[in-house]
Amino acid sequence: MTPYFAESFGNPHSVDHSIGWQAAQAVDAAANHIADLIGADADEIVFTSGATEANNLALLGLGRHEAQGKRKRILVSAIEHKCVLEIGRILQKHLGYCIEYLPVDSAGFVDLDSLKSVLADDVLAVSIMAVNNEIGTIQDIPKLSEIIKSCGALFHCDAAQAPCAIDLRHFSQFVDLLSISGHKMYGPKGIGALFIRRDLHGLIEPLVYGGGQQHNLRSGTMPVQLCVGMGAAAMIFDSKEAIEERTMLRRRTEEFVHKLISLQWPISLIGPSSEQRHPGNTNLRFAGFDAHDILGALQPHLAASTGSACTSGIPEPSHVLRAIGLSNDEAESSIRFSIGRGTTDADLEEAIALIDRSLSRLVDRSPLQHYKQLAG
Repeated sequence: MTPYFAESFGNPHSVDHSIGWQAAQAVDAAANHIADLIGADADEIVFTSGATEANNLALLGLGRHEAQGKRKRILVSAIEHKCVLEIGRILQKHLGYCIEYLPVDSAGFVDLDSLKSVLADDVLAVSIMAVNNEIGTIQDIPKLSEIIKSCGALFHCDAAQAPCAIDLRHFSQFVDLLSISGHKMYGPKGIGALFIRRDLHGLIEPLVYGGGQQHNLRSGTMPVQLCVGMGAAAMIFDSKEAIEERTMLRRRTEEFVHKLISLQWPISLIGPSSEQRHPGNTNLRFAGFDAHDILGALQPHLAASTGSACTSGIPEPSHVLRAIGLSNDEAESSIRFSIGRGTTDADLEEAIALIDRSLSRLVDRSPLQHYKQLAG
């Protein structure tokens, strides 16, 4: 990315000089790398400011264009990212769509029978994320695609969490619209992309108007350095090394969970089994403890969260944990730990020791005897 902050600072939309051509070539190369990641073509990739904007462009753009059509129902899973749920609220409030929420089981998988029962020829689109950001559930996208397309509905997939978790090279065959994020695959923040199947370009109304860049779907000067960074990240996750890395990541996560559960504390895993979840995701319930107390005791040595970073400031239990059947108390005693590419075995051993000591201190300080009863 570095040269594009200074030495190669051309505008990629300037068509009359070589500096602009060089910038445009860099953006085109990045689009090709992202397209290769999901098995698409570069002209089907629209750069955005992130996955949130990509989700908005997909669903609001489609909803606005089709507002006068006969298909007035949109289905979303109950564990979608908060931005998708909010987009649904806007579509319902301002454009008259009926938004229906698809139930999930205790592991976060969309109930296929429920999906089949509500699909009809009045459904415009179905939005189901590929990999859940809180409990790591990996949905069966090919199977969902088969069901959804049987009624002629469009399939939107929020795949922000997917590159680190699964091979995406054939995803363009199964979905019509797909959102991805730069920083969720170790690229820069502030950049994302939306895959729009080529024949659907005319069905998406832009959210941003101006000079008509990016096939008139998203106007504005593209940030070349961010596009280049996201393209480089896509190259990494479209390699054989990525498969090996996911395997190693899963092993470390499994060992981390096993060692934590083996401690004296009442700790249990939330969500699907290892093979069906993001290899770096673990969501654990610490029965009898308050998650915020634990996180506070761990600072400044260990970073974890009670839910999505986009909603962690909201003082309410995670909607994802509630959707899979947890009570408010159970949800409020749960913490998500994310293990990444740079996490070492030594890091995990240190984290386990920190968690153990923090729980001990909370038990010793707490006037509530149920902590000690649970620990004993």
